[in-house]
This record gives sequence, structure tokens and C-alpha cells, in this order.
Amino acid sequence: MKNNNNTEPQQPQKQEFLFEGINYKILLIGIGVIALGFILMSGGGSKDPNIFNEDVFNFRRIRLAPTTVLIGFGIAVYSIFKKSK
Repeated sequence: MKNNNNTEPQQPQKQEFLFEGINYKILLIGIGVIALGFILMSGGGSKDPNIFNEDVFNFRRIRLAPTTVLIGFGIAVYSIFKKSK
């Protein structure tokens, strides 16, 4: 017969998340901004491969979209490093 010295009842362990809820919300915002940046980069193709389309080099695709993606990555990194109170 086994002698059980542990007479205290076992309490179920509480499930803990790695981050707070605000961190996940900020992370989702960052992912949305990254997706917006990639959407801004899309398009500008030409139906005829022999005709060059100048829209590939416009401001939206060269400056705005990559900046938006980098800002989105910055928001995502901020959400990871944000300390909970």
C-alpha cells in the first residue's frame, strides 16, 4: 500500500498568456499596417509585355508602400517589447 503524504488537494494550474491583451491588439494593428503596405505595392502591370508602364516607379510604390511596411514592422516590434503594468 502506498502512503501519500501529500494531503493537500491539487489545484488546477491557471492558463497564462505570454502577453497582455493590449499587446495582441497592437500586434494586430501592426500586421494590418504591414498588409496595407503590401497592398499599396501591388498593381502597375502592363497587359502588353512589349510596352513599359511608368506606373511601376510612382511615389506610392517606391516611397509610400515600403515606408508603410517598415512602420508596420516597428509597431509589431513595439507590441512585443511593451511591458505590462
